[in-house]
Amino acid sequence: MTIKLTSPAAVAAALTAMLAAAPAAAADYVQAPGSTLAFASRYDGELFTGRFSRFDTKLSFDPASPESGTLDVTIGLASASTGNDDRDTTLKAAEFFDVARFAQARYTANGFRRLDDDRYAADGTLELRGVRKPVTLTFTWKDGAQPVLEGRAVVKRLDFGVGGGDWADTTTIPNEVNVSTRVVLKPR
Repeated sequence: MTIKLTSPAAVAAALTAMLAAAPAAAADYVQAPGSTLAFASRYDGELFTGRFSRFDTKLSFDPASPESGTLDVTIGLASASTGNDDRDTTLKAAEFFDVARFAQARYTANGFRRLDDDRYAADGTLELRGVRKPVTLTFTWKDGAQPVLEGRAVVKRLDFGVGGGDWADTTTIPNEVNVSTRVVLKPR
């Protein structure tokens, strides 16, 4: 079927119809100020929390097509802070993050799963201390001029050699570490 575009209104209507029929493309984002990356665990039964002050997030995401999304997060391990000088020094030492040898951790994911209306899962890979293991990040998405991704994951520290030797005792420090993030984004 051929459509004759004889007027400006017909051209505008045809363009609108073509754009409406085109699949939505994923938008590319980078991390904006106000973002946080935190972790929580226990030591001898006492809860402690910490944050990484240096991390960088790049995201490509379209809520209508989550399977085409990508996520790339680089984390400066020396920026870990729990508010306790002794614990912070220990985290940077060879038994834990070994920042002298492994300055960064990296989380990457290609393709997300929709869990419900605004919840998704990224089945990605965490590289920490030279070890690569799967880690799932579940997250919510809040659209807007500066979209917000809020996510949670559980990392099994011993899978990555974090807290070896005497620190491998899970009655002192559990194997599971809870990670949470709130990433404010801006268009790339």
